[in-house]
Amino acid sequence: MKNPSQKFVEKLGLKDPEADVQREPAAKENERRNFLKKAGLGGMMLGGFMFSSIEDTLAQSTSKVNRNSAPSDLKITDMRYAVVMNGHARCPVIRIDTNQGIYGLGEVRDGASWRYAMFLKSRILGMNPCSVEQIFKRIKQFGFHARQGGGVCGVEMALWDIAGKAYNIPAYQLLGGKYRDKVRLYADTPEGNDEADFAARVNKRINDEGFTFMKMDFGIELLKGIPGTTSNSNFWDIGRQWTNEPMTYGGTEHPFTQVQITDKGLEIMTQRIAMVREKIGYEIPLASDHYGHFDHNNAIRLGRAVEKYRLAWLEDLIPWKFTDQWRQISEAIETPTLTGEDIYLKEEFIKLIDAHAVDIVHPDLATSGGLLETKKIGDYAEEKGVAMAMHFAGTPVSFMANVHCAAATQNFIALEHHSVDVDYWTSLVKTKKPMIEKGFANVPDAPGLGVELNEDVVKKHLDPEHSAYFAPTTDWDKERSWDRLWS
Repeated sequence: MKNPSQKFVEKLGLKDPEADVQREPAAKENERRNFLKKAGLGGMMLGGFMFSSIEDTLAQSTSKVNRNSAPSDLKITDMRYAVVMNGHARCPVIRIDTNQGIYGLGEVRDGASWRYAMFLKSRILGMNPCSVEQIFKRIKQFGFHARQGGGVCGVEMALWDIAGKAYNIPAYQLLGGKYRDKVRLYADTPEGNDEADFAARVNKRINDEGFTFMKMDFGIELLKGIPGTTSNSNFWDIGRQWTNEPMTYGGTEHPFTQVQITDKGLEIMTQRIAMVREKIGYEIPLASDHYGHFDHNNAIRLGRAVEKYRLAWLEDLIPWKFTDQWRQISEAIETPTLTGEDIYLKEEFIKLIDAHAVDIVHPDLATSGGLLETKKIGDYAEEKGVAMAMHFAGTPVSFMANVHCAAATQNFIALEHHSVDVDYWTSLVKTKKPMIEKGFANVPDAPGLGVELNEDVVKKHLDPEHSAYFAPTTDWDKERSWDRLWS
């Protein structure tokens, strides 16, 4: 029977000089010396092997192996942030550190405050980041719809990044595995200075950049200052959709403006769609967005007027919360309806789906609850025969979180890429393979989210008002209150 040292020698693929008893003493001694050199363990260490158990031998021989982590012993030790400019939008990126040197990256939704995330720091310090759902249930009460959900979602992204690194697997695998190796993207149709310039830009989108799915805006902002195109625009400034001051057009929910579109206005709006359809053809799906603020009756009127252009969907015609009005719109028109980018958590999506109010749900992962909650939304929608597209407008950190979720969700259609024309966008991070190729995102096989920040580039594009790069945040370490929601 072979002793442990003989088994170990054979495992290394070396010849034991003691086994050849016929060799000359001098030759045996030379062979012994060569053996020790090849083993690379040193005479003293090998001597220890010869008189140790298999368990001790293996422990000693692997003592210098780099173990990424001991997941059950991981603890959150810190959370910091850096506010990155993604074009004109502020995008707070957070970093959660642990006691084992592993860290995770997440992102608060574009345009939101980093405070939504930092408020959560004192509530997660000391917890095991691999207990993602436990931490999510602890903090989800502090999120809400639209940008207010960004902090909870950013933390959830970072936790999956840590968990994947701890177990050395990509995040999608922790969600149950992937359905696809590439994620289809959709991009905005670019604007041009004139029709020829527009045609050239569209050609670049399709032929050079390779996008197979497009979206356009054609709202009543186009009608500003054109007599006879809208009613009640003598009171509301229909060109100020993106304001948010109280009692302004932009800050008033759609049903309460009572703006109406005339036949002349509809004709101008549909002419814009016709121009885009002429340039891209009908083979490529064309979705639409940003119509302005008018009620569900005018939404139906608009929907019927554009049916011949076979749009992929009409997005956010009215606020998502008016479920009954959404159902009336969807039942009255043929073009698919879609909403959801400002909904936090699955419960409100379930209401829309159960009421058959929309044809497609459209969560933004940085608002809807993060990777797992968004997958739950997609899975529920799938059971009810509803598809899911995904809204996104942030840095590559949040983008890759979306890619993992989209890869793991069967009823997924396409993911928005809102930064095609931001020239430094892809260089904000480092990845093992290109993030995007010909209109599709590559699903990474690297651990966690599969992305690391390119520090030099990120530092060049920090928000001038918040130019610190992951500075200490000790002021948030002990900000506590009695948070339990039940007695």
